[in-house]
Amino acid sequence: MPVPVRPRDAASLLLLKPEGLGAAILMGRRPPTSSFIPDAFVFPGGKVDPQDRKVECPFPLEAETERGLRSGAGVTARTARALANAAIRETYEETGLLLARPANFHAQEPGTWREFERQGLAPDHAALRMIGRAITPSVSPVRYHARFFVASAAGVRGSLNANEELLDLAWYPLGEALRLPIIDVTRLLIEEVARLGPLKIEGGGSPRPTRRAFIHYRGELPTVRYETSLN
Repeated sequence: MPVPVRPRDAASLLLLKPEGLGAAILMGRRPPTSSFIPDAFVFPGGKVDPQDRKVECPFPLEAETERGLRSGAGVTARTARALANAAIRETYEETGLLLARPANFHAQEPGTWREFERQGLAPDHAALRMIGRAITPSVSPVRYHARFFVASAAGVRGSLNANEELLDLAWYPLGEALRLPIIDVTRLLIEEVARLGPLKIEGGGSPRPTRRAFIHYRGELPTVRYETSLN
């Protein structure tokens, strides 16, 4: 029996904006040539890069968000910050939107973070709320331990910029998003967002989940456990 591939740390950002009586969520379709869930609609995100572990943020994670991130075995405060950085960086690279605030920020290495520095912006960890995490099935050749953040689009800068990483990039009302070609993890998280209700999304502040979903697999069947003791 082959040894399962070790999951890589990854993070995604669920950006929301008011839409009628509900909300719309930013999603795009992975290219058909992708090695991981081709042609499926996903949230912006990706794996943690080495540079993400070196970026310091002047706007720290809320205590409850950090606690959720560190619920996995062996997750340090530095890894929690790296996950937040990965979600914000990947969102910028895939959509052109920066979840950031003005600050005296210095990027230590070349790469995407230099663009934040050039604009006088720093990643806004304080705007992030953790809504769940998921571990790819052990039978998958490509595996991730993905953490999912939710934030209001009122806190982003820049313009939506489609590219080859996410096709059909757009704001989708939640009901429409559930009808897109999506995997089970994506569906479960959109349903979690729908539980927040429109009143918790309006007004510019990030929505506050009342529970976090932990999605893992027995074979290829998803199992969900919820953490509900959130402050």
